[in-house]
Amino acid sequence: METSGMAHSEVHYFQSYNHHGIHEEMLKDEVRTNTYKNAIYQNAHLFKDKVVLDVGCGTGILSMFAVKAGAKHVIGVDMSTIIEKAREIVAVNGMSDKITLIQGKMEEITLPVDKVDIIVSEWMGYFLLYESMLDTVLWARDRYLVPGGLIFPDKAHIYMAAIEDGDYKEEKIGFWNNVYGFNYTPMQKVALAEPLVDIVELKAVVTKPCLAYSIDLYTVKVDDLSFSVPFQLEVERNDYVHAFISWFDIDFSACHKPLKFSTGPHAKYTHWKQTVFYISDYLICNKGETIRGTLSSKPTAQNPRDLDVRLDYQFEAADPKRSKGEVLTYKMC
Repeated sequence: METSGMAHSEVHYFQSYNHHGIHEEMLKDEVRTNTYKNAIYQNAHLFKDKVVLDVGCGTGILSMFAVKAGAKHVIGVDMSTIIEKAREIVAVNGMSDKITLIQGKMEEITLPVDKVDIIVSEWMGYFLLYESMLDTVLWARDRYLVPGGLIFPDKAHIYMAAIEDGDYKEEKIGFWNNVYGFNYTPMQKVALAEPLVDIVELKAVVTKPCLAYSIDLYTVKVDDLSFSVPFQLEVERNDYVHAFISWFDIDFSACHKPLKFSTGPHAKYTHWKQTVFYISDYLICNKGETIRGTLSSKPTAQNPRDLDVRLDYQFEAADPKRSKGEVLTYKMC
């Protein structure tokens, strides 16, 4: 693997995709893989005789979908050594003449074409942007996509809600109060600062969802991936709030009939699950009250694939004794 000029943490990111287990998990994610398949197969008229670029091609599944949909040629690019297996997979499926696979960093290699008609990519990470390849997709868009070219998918939306999660929070955070008879509370700050990626049951959600941030892949710039946006969550029942959660929806709006999928607690399981941000204590909320705040996210200085996330919230209850607010910082690394 060519890793010259790359930070150690970035090398680790690419090496993690060498292991077959992560590809098995993604391929078995039926929501993810079937939506891509349907977006491509049901729009064969858009792919017919087109040159397609698959950014972060992995095992080559999207490249093969594109060939089956009638693409003239597909170029798949991936930094990981999984591309060696992708070449074998493409060969045993009789598509080696239609798919060119290149191992390397997108920004450092040269494609065998000047321009491509369509970019396909499965670039999303946890919380949409953690370990995401979106910056690479945008670089490929600016360098290779023809004017009027298409991107699959082309829109992403980050949502938020608040949840009751007392039992699990006690297990994860309260555990440090007494560890075999010792006070381990210094570890609580560390535990609180690490968002949890897990499945959240819909019944735990206490508020209406709120759309926090949207990305249009045709127009977004890398600088826009650092953002600070307001949110407002309306409480739907009398309950406690122990954490905020986030998830994302993905749109394929270039399709003749637009397709989308959601990674939210209301939707079918995906390997992205949801991201849980615990607050330091808990809120006592009544139906109709509102939690307002600001969600901020930016790549960390040490490694742009990691994230610094900040939640600044204010809960003004009908009874001032229940009102509370704080600024919380988290690190996804």
